[in-house]
Amino acid sequence: MSEIQLFPIMEQHIPESLTHKRCALYSPMRAFEPHPLLRNPHVATVAAAFWPRKLSCLPAATERLFEVEPGTRLLAKCHWQRDPRRHPTLILIHGLEGSSESRYMLGIAEKGFASGFNILRMNQRNCGGTEHLTPTLYNAGLSGDFSAVLQELIEKDALSEIFFAGYSLGGNLVLKMAGELGGRAPQELRGICAVCPGLDPAASSEAIAQPRNFLYERHFLSSYRRRLRRKAKLFPERYSIDEIARYQSLREWDEAITAPASGYDDASDYYSRTSALRVVGGIRVPTVIITAQDDPIVPFGSFCDPGILENPFITLIATQYGGHCGFISRYAGDERFWVELRVVEFCKRHSGTAKDSEVQKQDFVHTSFGRPGEILFGRRAVMQAHADFAGSRC
Repeated sequence: MSEIQLFPIMEQHIPESLTHKRCALYSPMRAFEPHPLLRNPHVATVAAAFWPRKLSCLPAATERLFEVEPGTRLLAKCHWQRDPRRHPTLILIHGLEGSSESRYMLGIAEKGFASGFNILRMNQRNCGGTEHLTPTLYNAGLSGDFSAVLQELIEKDALSEIFFAGYSLGGNLVLKMAGELGGRAPQELRGICAVCPGLDPAASSEAIAQPRNFLYERHFLSSYRRRLRRKAKLFPERYSIDEIARYQSLREWDEAITAPASGYDDASDYYSRTSALRVVGGIRVPTVIITAQDDPIVPFGSFCDPGILENPFITLIATQYGGHCGFISRYAGDERFWVELRVVEFCKRHSGTAKDSEVQKQDFVHTSFGRPGEILFGRRAVMQAHADFAGSRC
């Protein structure tokens, strides 16, 4: 536990009160201990999607539309603090076929709002009943949508501290956005959180096509078909539903529907050009990636890319258990949904204005592997993960 390396954080991304430090102290994180009945990754994945959260502190949302390109608007469900400019802001991006009402979105919103954050629960294009707000489909490459949201909040709302947290597909989008911004990232962008990000769409497509994952693929395809039927009613000149029953895999759907509708040559071109791995090495804001080694949908090998392992701005946390965006802990209370609390803690540690900021002014650069009681720190932990899985997954 004595081998701890300090990584410099760019001065413009540290709250003003910390700029003299260049490197902050490191704080240990409570290791993930799975619920004893939820060590199976599939059970953990499904349970997290349906397990209700208590929302006693979350006020009613107000709706806001962001125009991200001509003719396309995104709907956000917003929870504003009394004086929004005096508080940090956390923008949440859901995963594939999710919405602003997904349980994990509500869970993080509850914890974030209670910690003093403005919360925006974003719907990606067409999600959350917003098919009428754009003639287009959503896809894994639309990071520009969230760059537009970021810019509007800076220019129109004068918000000084903005964080993004994305789950699964949303995780790929926020990492891709940060990588594309690179060193040009505005100082108001203080941090990025990605939970089980599908940052290699090709690998995820192959994983979900495995027989053990047929229920996930069937679920997504059924949801895709329902959505395209709604789009075809709204935009009959753009979409046909005559042959959608033919497509029996996500790759077939992406080949026939997503890729051509989004300007890509085919599924391979779509997967390649939308992968955050192309740009993740360029991230220059504090970033945490939290994933589970047993994720059935996002292969762990995706995270062994040098752009992640060699980037001092990125912290990789890889638990032994957790499934896909599951992480249901054996502990009750706020710790039950372990990853939701870790996301909020990360943002608090990089905020100069969140509640308890004097306690939280510690950088969040360490990695835990989910073995009860074990916490590894910094680059040592990341390289240990690389070594552990070099023979099989990396």
